[in-house]
Amino acid sequence: MPFDARGLPAPLPDVDIPLCVPNIGTNEWAYVKECLDTGWVSSAGRYVERFEREFAAKVGVPYAVATASGTAALHVALLVAGVRSEDEVIVPALTFIAPANAVRYTGAWPTFVDAEPDYWQLDPAEVRAFLEHDCERRDREVWNRRTGRRVAAVLPVDILGHPCDLDAIHAVAGEYELTVVEDATESLGACYRGRPLGQRSQLTCFSFNGNKLLTTGAGGMVATTDARLAERARYLTTQAKDDPLEFVHAEIGFNYRLSNVQAAIGCAQLERLDEFVARKRQIASRYAHALCGLRGVSVMREAPWATASFWLSTILVAEGRAAHGSRALLKSLQAARIQTRPLWQPLHRSRAHTGSFARPCPVAERLNREALSLPSSTGLTEAECDYVVERVAHFLAGDRGAA
Repeated sequence: MPFDARGLPAPLPDVDIPLCVPNIGTNEWAYVKECLDTGWVSSAGRYVERFEREFAAKVGVPYAVATASGTAALHVALLVAGVRSEDEVIVPALTFIAPANAVRYTGAWPTFVDAEPDYWQLDPAEVRAFLEHDCERRDREVWNRRTGRRVAAVLPVDILGHPCDLDAIHAVAGEYELTVVEDATESLGACYRGRPLGQRSQLTCFSFNGNKLLTTGAGGMVATTDARLAERARYLTTQAKDDPLEFVHAEIGFNYRLSNVQAAIGCAQLERLDEFVARKRQIASRYAHALCGLRGVSVMREAPWATASFWLSTILVAEGRAAHGSRALLKSLQAARIQTRPLWQPLHRSRAHTGSFARPCPVAERLNREALSLPSSTGLTEAECDYVVERVAHFLAGDRGAA
């Protein structure tokens, strides 16, 4: 990606206001230069351990294991949590496909459950309904009566920078003796009941993809409170090597370690995490105040028990109430050189996951039809934000043209 004189990403060739681009500062350049100057560019080097240590301290857990991607973090976390081939893992229908794919990497199957309508996160009541109505207990294990598969874990995904109701999810999981592996890949910097995400669940995964709040270009992290799980995750991410000198391997491992160059960028980005979260919240607040009066438009709400990091500020364009739907608005904004994006296809509708069990998911389907994420880069100016609002209001008033 090209950068301008300030070290910020240059505009995309067909976009004046991009959806969400990285904010690169001075220390990112300095730390990467050190890696290049010293030759420590691969998975060994002082920045990898430094990034793990400082990240763990930032989210308030004793251990963190850096990985090559958020998906790799999810894959490893599920393995160390004990998910086995032909198990089932409860996954929200409304999320990016990566967590469901990670479940399949283990040989297990995702089971899709609906979102709740207020904050759009995994619905604890629907998790309970699945376990009560579609499953049965056999000794201390839970089995899906419809598929004949063991239910092993719950994988809540904190989407768009907002936490799930983790206490409620953990209460249901604990009642049925299920492991919780939390996917906070979109929600670094958010808090649940005053505690940073990463503390509530025994295993929590994060992503540092180029569009995330903190980026290493590509990368992820497994955060945990358990030393044994951290050791196991580190072992699996480094090809399961059993001897510090000899190349001896007792089981299949993975080439999932983050590189030193990427970790160097992560260290510099982590220094600015509070700044980034504050800016995301300012952007979300500005959109909320400007758009709340528009007919048929509502913004993502923040639960009273949550402090959201608002990774992507997202609105709903209500069917039958607004002048035009979310996809028409997307095309209008695209013509005005404003980049937006819809939410994901609900995963129970994905052909990639044919054969997975799912409960009815009407909330996820409605949110998919109505939602549109607006430009949310931490470098977004107030003038750019106001222009986005102006174009949204102009279109919904009935003018389909672009400025």
